[in-house]
Amino acid sequence: MLLMKIFYAILIIVCIIFYIMYLWDFALVLLITVVAVPIILFIAMLIAKHSISVDFSVKEDTVMKNESFPVLIKIANRSIIPVGRAEAHIEYSNVFSGESDEFILYLPIQARNEQSIVFQLRSGFCGITNVKCAGIYIYDPLKLFRFRVSGSNSIKIAVMPESHEISGQVMYTDKVNDESDIFSEHKPGDDPSEIFDLRGYNPGDKLNRIHWKLSSKKDEFIVKDYSLPIDVPCTVFLDLKCQEGSGFTLPVFDTLVESLVSISQFMIENERIHTVVYYNFKGGSFEEKRICDADSLTVAIREMILSLDCTKMCQSAEHYFVEHSNSSLSSMVFITSRPDPAVMGYIDDSIDADIKNAVVVLSSEKEDIPAAYSGINIIPVVMGKIASSIKDIEV
Repeated sequence: MLLMKIFYAILIIVCIIFYIMYLWDFALVLLITVVAVPIILFIAMLIAKHSISVDFSVKEDTVMKNESFPVLIKIANRSIIPVGRAEAHIEYSNVFSGESDEFILYLPIQARNEQSIVFQLRSGFCGITNVKCAGIYIYDPLKLFRFRVSGSNSIKIAVMPESHEISGQVMYTDKVNDESDIFSEHKPGDDPSEIFDLRGYNPGDKLNRIHWKLSSKKDEFIVKDYSLPIDVPCTVFLDLKCQEGSGFTLPVFDTLVESLVSISQFMIENERIHTVVYYNFKGGSFEEKRICDADSLTVAIREMILSLDCTKMCQSAEHYFVEHSNSSLSSMVFITSRPDPAVMGYIDDSIDADIKNAVVVLSSEKEDIPAAYSGINIIPVVMGKIASSIKDIEV
């Protein structure tokens, strides 16, 4: 563009010299034409600038990690002036890290027309992807002038994490929510308030479980299987640890969230109702979400992701535990990347839970594993290796 301006300035100077040296009418007409062309082009592009509108949108504001999603730019030109060359400068970044990338789309803009341009993006990490149209610039045919067209220029997409299949064991303790009437549909238990199934007698069955009235009608012993309560006080706590200087990177953050999703999904598959706790940056407090099925988990993770704000501080997990010091849990899973010794010590000494797990995300296999605690099962997880790391968890 600068070279074209220099070239055109030289052309005007040559025309002036030509007019001075030769007093022909042609020299005057040539000079006037050469001087008038950039003025006409400037006015035409100025009119086009104020006649072009831009709309920036996505079809879905929630997408899955590693899946491409379309972004749509609609450009409407109300003037009779076509634009042969336009540039759309697109910036995209993960809100959590703040690092951004940029690319340019080249396109013409037709006169008195509305056109749509679709491009694909993909995020390799969960979180919020911020897509911004930094500007649409139009050029005149000679590339002497450039104008910026304003318009809708920023959208946010929630990128959902993937779930990894993990193995483990669901433990059943005496701690249940007494007011709940939710029972397993697949496994019997010891709660006499509801009958799970009726079956024939097997040696070793307790006599108090024989259904005497039905047995007399069937001429054989019929035994009652009681129900198994699945509404058990279990907590999965995600420690985002977003304080300044925490050293978070996107891969570590991604592993943190996917560890939460994978453990929660494992518990759902084994009929273990539980509570997910995370820090809500918008509300400025810890949020509790009751997880009963895959839909409630999806809603909770989406709300957690949409609350992310890397400019705000996250409270220490100890604040939550102190406020809920009277809680009695069957199991607790604490997910963190940089375990605070004070928090870990509080969990070990003061949290009333039959099973305590600390899933610690490490940036590499060489990173030091936290010190052992007598009442906590430490489960190190190298980023990106969730399934192989969380293989013997008990919840």
